[in-house]
Order: sequence, then C-alpha cells, then structure tokens
Amino acid sequence: MGLRIARRKFQIDSLKRLPYKYLSALPLAIALLGALEFRSFAPQAAIAQEEENQEQEEQEQEQEEQEEEQFPPNPLEIDESDPLFPQLIIDRPLSPQERRVLATALDELRVQAEQELAAGNPAGAFEILNRELRLRRVLGVEEEVDSLSRVGEIAWRENQTTETRLITERLQQIEQEVQAETPPDFDLLLRIAQAYQTMRAIDPAVTLYDQILIRARQQGDAATEQDTLTALGELHLAWFDYTAAAIAYQELLTLARARGDRPREVEYLQQLAYIYQENNQPEEAIAAQQELVSVYQGRQEYALIPPLKIAIADSFQALNRPDRAATNYQEAFAVARSGQQYAYASEALQKLADLYRSLDRPDDALVVYQLLIDVEQQSYNSYGIMQAYDEIGQLQLERGNTNQAIAAFRRGLELARQLSYRESYFTQQIEAASQPPAQSNPEPAQPN
Repeated sequence: MGLRIARRKFQIDSLKRLPYKYLSALPLAIALLGALEFRSFAPQAAIAQEEENQEQEEQEQEQEEQEEEQFPPNPLEIDESDPLFPQLIIDRPLSPQERRVLATALDELRVQAEQELAAGNPAGAFEILNRELRLRRVLGVEEEVDSLSRVGEIAWRENQTTETRLITERLQQIEQEVQAETPPDFDLLLRIAQAYQTMRAIDPAVTLYDQILIRARQQGDAATEQDTLTALGELHLAWFDYTAAAIAYQELLTLARARGDRPREVEYLQQLAYIYQENNQPEEAIAAQQELVSVYQGRQEYALIPPLKIAIADSFQALNRPDRAATNYQEAFAVARSGQQYAYASEALQKLADLYRSLDRPDDALVVYQLLIDVEQQSYNSYGIMQAYDEIGQLQLERGNTNQAIAAFRRGLELARQLSYRESYFTQQIEAASQPPAQSNPEPAQPN
C-alpha cells in the first residue's frame, strides 16, 4: 500500500512541473491517470475473485479436455477434411457426375471393409464403414438410411454394441427430422423402420411401424398395411411376445380371407397355430390346427395332417380331454401309416400308449404296443422294436404276468445283442423277473 501511495505522489508532482503550454492537456492526463490507477485502488476481494474465476475457467477447460478423451467425437459426423469430401466453391447440389464419382469411391470403401471383416479385423472394418457412412450423408438421406441399415445389421451381427447404438441414434435423428416435415415422407419412414428391424431395435421399430400402419389404413393402402403387419408379427415373434404376434397375424389372416388369398391364409394359420401352442393357449391352437387340417384335406395334402393331429391331441391333453386326445392320436396314426410316414405313426402310438397307461387302461396300452412293434418292423427300426418290448415287459410286470414279462424282455435282449446296446439291462430284467417271490416268515404260534 505504501508503494502505491509513493508512486501516486510522484506522478502528481510530475504534473505540477509541467510547462504552461502543456497545462491545456492536464484534464486529459488526469483522466488517464485515474484510469491507470483504478486497478491499483481496487479492493483485494475483487482481485481475489478475478483470480478465482480464472482458475475456474482453467478447471472447466481441463474437464472438457478429459471428457473429449473419454467420449471421443461421434464417428458418424461429417468430416469436411476427408479427401473424398466434395470441395465446392459455392453451395450447390452435386452434379450427376460428381455423385457417380463419390458413390463409386464409397462402394470401394465398402469392399475394403468387407475384406477387413473377412480377415478378422472388425475394428479396422468399422473404421472404414464409419467413414463411408459419414460421406454417404452427402448423397442424400435415402442413401444414408440404406447404408445405416446395412452397416447396422453388420454391427449387430458382429456384436459391436457401440456402433449399433450410434447408428440407432443417427436413425432416430433422421426420423425426428422427417416427422417434423408436413406431411412426413412415409416411404422414408418405412425404410427407417425396416432399418430398426434389421438391427433388432425393437422399441423404435414397433413405435414407427404402428404409426405407419395407422396411416396406411387411413389411406386405404392395403399393400403397406400387409407389409407393416408382417413386419410387426415377425418382430414380436422374434422377441417371444406371442400375444402381440398373435394380434398381428390374426389381422393378416382377416385381410387374406377378405381378398381370397388362400396361400397367405394357410401361412397365417400355421403361424397362429405355432404361436398359440408356444403361448400355452391350447383352445386357440386347436382351432387354428383344425382349420389347417380341413384345408389340407381339401387339397389332398395328407402328408401334412399327421403332425397336426398329434399337436391337436397334445392340446386336448393339456385341456384334460383324454377322450379327444386319444381320438386324434388314433387318426394321426391311421393317416401316417397309410402314407408310410412311419416316424409320425410311431410317435402317435407312443403317445397313445402313454395316455392309456396314465388312464390305467393296460389292455389298451398292450394293443397299442403291438401295433407299435408292427410299425417299427416296417421301418426296420430295431431300436424302436427293442424299446417297445421293454415297455411291454414293464407293463406285464405291473400286472403280475411274470411269464409274459420275461418273454418280452427276452425278445428285447435278442435285439439288444444285435445292436450291442443295453444287453446288461435286459439280462438284469430277466433275472429279476425270474426270481421267485420272497416268502414272508411265518409268525410263531401263540401259546394256548
């Protein structure tokens, strides 16, 4: 403080010694002197605040630099320093020739990326693909969306989560821009939705497809309505949302019937039958399956009926309707045997025998096992015959028919020796069945 006062006194004394001719400039000099000395008389708190502000700015700058290192720039943003980026003197659209040259160069980048992927270098491949995507934006939004869809599918397949996220975010940004237009370009929105679908981005895809579906119905655009419902059905099915998938395919079935499209109707019935079965909805599954049986009978496509009949029987079992289940297993066997579909005939008989055993109907089960042996013999399935004899032996043991059980096990042992499989098992079964029943010790006589 003393130094500042001494300096001030010196400056004022110097002014006093100025010649008269300079006194006319004295007011200006005094003003300048006051401005120069204003900082010298500033309070210490203001100086400290200024130093604190400067330190805070330095800290913020350092934090920004650290964030840039932690979160590098988005690799999909346009880089005008790229040698392939068109350098135009004035802002104008690219000429057709310029577009062809750039598109050719980008196709070459795509080939290079595919080569890197084939060589097991995904990091190098996506560095090239990101460069391609940056430059595709120059060719227009349609070109960019198609490329984002293609690269996004590769990223999903290669489990590149960061790339998948960045591409999804870019698609969402484009979608927002298109949605802001009046009216929106629904053809482009459909391509964006399809891009989401290829990347398994379920939520944005479903949301956008729902919007497109509403618009298609308002416009009476049946083709877009069908395509959109198909996409929704596939999406929901891929993510095991069977309830939503059933709604989509039921609407598709209604459309197919309205226009008399029989092949599509069968396709949608097949999907619905599968969905209801997987979703534990036996009644709905039976309805769809029985419709399919009627269709196949009308077309005389009998080979498609046995698996459906078996599925219907399974659904009736789930509904605790063994009578209807048995009928459908029998019908499945009959149709399969007439068409020499021995695998389906065997499956139907196996399930029918299991059903009879669960209902405590051993005589019916034995009849079915004999039919099963006949079917397995026709298909030269020695293993299946061996298994059937094992089941007969076990069932006869349960009924107390030891001799019949031993006879069945011996037939099974013959086949086991031919197959070199389970010989010891059948030998043990025969030995156990041949043992006389254990006699209980008589109780000692009671004294009178």
